[in-house]
Amino acid sequence: MTADPDLDALFAAARAVREQAHAPYSGFAVGAALRDEAGRVHAGCNVENAAYPVGTCAEAGAVAAMVAAGGRRIRAILILADSPAPVTPCGACRQRIREFAGPDTPIFVAGPDGLRSRFTLEALLPASFGPEHLPDHGVDAG
Repeated sequence: MTADPDLDALFAAARAVREQAHAPYSGFAVGAALRDEAGRVHAGCNVENAAYPVGTCAEAGAVAAMVAAGGRRIRAILILADSPAPVTPCGACRQRIREFAGPDTPIFVAGPDGLRSRFTLEALLPASFGPEHLPDHGVDAG
């Protein structure tokens, strides 16, 4: 896909997990993969539910997998979906990513054939609210 093996690993993980998505209602499968502060890759796919509001996004699954494995910082994330236009994280997932990432964290958007766009978290969620806005509770805001 690219000359960057780290980005290629995220793409491969997102592509593989996208195949596991549970999207019987929309038919819109999404995969996400992120790299944590230790260099580990964590992936998630969207999981729809007949009661639509209780489904989960791929990014939420990847973040949950990272946290479950002990990761606490997102160094990069890639979202893969098949759509005519690049698919960026929804607003709720932008805030989820913000909890564990800094403003310059790269967010890569890909389609099945490869990378389509690159953003920073700041570009997708400017002037955001994050852990550093709250009283210190031992959370490393970055």
